[in-house]
Amino acid sequence: MSIITLTTDYGLKDHFVGALKGKILSEFWDAKIVDISHDIDAFNITEASYILSSAYTSFPKGTVHLVGVDIERSKENQHIAMQWNDHYFVCADNGILSMLIQKIVPQKIVAINIHDRLLPQATDMDVFVKVACHLAKGGLLNVIGKEINEIKDITDLKPVVSDDKNTIKGSVIYIDNFGNIVTNITKQLFLEVGKNRPYEIILNEKYAYAKKITLKTIFAKYSDIANAGNYGVKNYEGEKLAVFNEAGFLEIAIFRSNASTVGTASSLLGIGYRDFISVVFK
Repeated sequence: MSIITLTTDYGLKDHFVGALKGKILSEFWDAKIVDISHDIDAFNITEASYILSSAYTSFPKGTVHLVGVDIERSKENQHIAMQWNDHYFVCADNGILSMLIQKIVPQKIVAINIHDRLLPQATDMDVFVKVACHLAKGGLLNVIGKEINEIKDITDLKPVVSDDKNTIKGSVIYIDNFGNIVTNITKQLFLEVGKNRPYEIILNEKYAYAKKITLKTIFAKYSDIANAGNYGVKNYEGEKLAVFNEAGFLEIAIFRSNASTVGTASSLLGIGYRDFISVVFK
């Protein structure tokens, strides 16, 4: 199966996504192209990293993931291809794969070196298309690049554990379409540090003089906030809650919120991208 996924910040108004698919099909007619997202905020590698790490597990082994976010080749950003957990990723070395390599060691990484084999007018995306199609056809990494051992890391994606192991300080890495707040605190880290201790999630650290907004329960799913109480579901609409989402990250939400009428977790709690959220263990 020759699947190539696309994750870009191109949007859908312009011709770029359609042209990209045309280039892939011109290179490899049998490719099965799947869009993950084209609505990544411009040059937002943190958001792209989260989206990619959340989506890739839904695809079969051998899938090639082409990432078109901040792809311009420069002295700081070389082009790379990585085999990881039996998937392939083609992108710029700008830190976008940081979230993946925190979980599993890459099988192989190469710095792409085929640029001089293409026409002089070839774009950075033309290089990615060539590499992605080569890998989707079953080609080897060492044909398109020189093996390297390290890639760039971005600290934004890493929460910090205090020296006394009583606090995890994380940050917001994504606001989804429903206004839910996704943090970089994983369930695995929470369990490792917490060791079944009581905890408190502090949501508004940036407001030093405001009344502290906290949560003391992480539910398995959204509806559990109603199942845990003695009233009907309607009585809990608008309540704030925390869950570990499908990707395994701590998420703050408003139960059955409506962005157009009531507001969302992000708007109602005043929490945005890169704001801090902490878990304090007792």
